Amino acid sequence: MHRWDRIVEHRTRKAEADGSLKNLSGEGAPVTERPEAAHVDTGTAVGHRIMAEAGALPREITLKKELIALQERYAAETDAAQKTTLMAEIAQAEMRLSMEPEARRAFLKG
Repeated sequence: MHRWDRIVEHRTRKAEADGSLKNLSGEGAPVTERPEAAHVDTGTAVGHRIMAEAGALPREITLKKELIALQERYAAETDAAQKTTLMAEIAQAEMRLSMEPEARRAFLKG
């Protein structure tokens, strides 16, 4: 068992013993499936979930939404010059999105 797993297990058992896990919202309900988190490391997935519950969006999600909006605008655009401009914006958004995981890792390493 990895160190992180042992810490989580210990804290879970402690919370169960002192009753901290009683009467929580959603108690007894199935855990919400998050298939989008299947290919994300556990720490990132937990961080994203905490941010989502707090009403904040991780930068990667914001960038992904921006990229999707640009792609939709591109698909609907009929003017060739505007399509070229949108292609450049899409390329920039894709680049920023692909850089984000490495930026997060560098930030966390401090």
